[in-house]
Amino acid sequence: MALMESLRPPARSPMRRAFARVLDAVLPPRCLKCGLVVATQTGSHGALCPSCWQGLSFLGAPCCACCGQPFDFEMGPGALCGACTQAPPAFDRARAVMRYDEASRDLVLAFKHADRTSLTPAFAAWLKRAGEELLAEADVIVPVPLHWSRLFTRRYNQAALLALALGDLTGKEVMPDLLVRRRATRKQGHLGRLARQRNVAGAFALHPGRASALAGKRVLLIDDVITTGATVSNCARVLRQGGAAAIDVLALARVIQAL
Repeated sequence: MALMESLRPPARSPMRRAFARVLDAVLPPRCLKCGLVVATQTGSHGALCPSCWQGLSFLGAPCCACCGQPFDFEMGPGALCGACTQAPPAFDRARAVMRYDEASRDLVLAFKHADRTSLTPAFAAWLKRAGEELLAEADVIVPVPLHWSRLFTRRYNQAALLALALGDLTGKEVMPDLLVRRRATRKQGHLGRLARQRNVAGAFALHPGRASALAGKRVLLIDDVITTGATVSNCARVLRQGGAAAIDVLALARVIQAL
């Protein structure tokens, strides 16, 4: 599927439309999550079936102007959640496509751990919609890095794949190696908030050969999942210390904390 996608001609051309009709006849579009054939318009590979679409909780307004925590009702322009009021994050704004829960977990983990890199184009399109406001002001897109040992075993950095695909969609500059993870950290899946903070403290740094390109830039930091925000906050501190003018965060999913 990924190879077939890469062979497609440029968007909206007559050749692309003809190629899409042939592709749909041979490989009909299937739901990204459950695999059922999706009855959609020609060339719409990368869709969800109605059932899976309704099961996912896509995020948007109203939400905290800083961290993106959803509100039950509109609180007015610039309204902040209690957590951001008490302890402002290291980043300026954070947004995510969807809630990380039982409905989205399999989809996210398939992309992150099961080599479902063919999901990248669809996820990048979702990120583009969810982060429209952040992208409009961004100068450069930067992914959260993996340590080389983790990259060796996984073979790809899912955040970097998303960042590069988003750059292709928007024309924004992408610096996939601006940040480096200078030490291996424990997997954070079963760690609490404080343990996560300790785990990633001091783990990130600027690439020595790229740091000079950061001064005065508005950075859009890309990650797959925001849980407590410990990882993106540590990355944001490094970027700020390196001279970034602003740091926003855009993620595929986020854990919603109870208010």
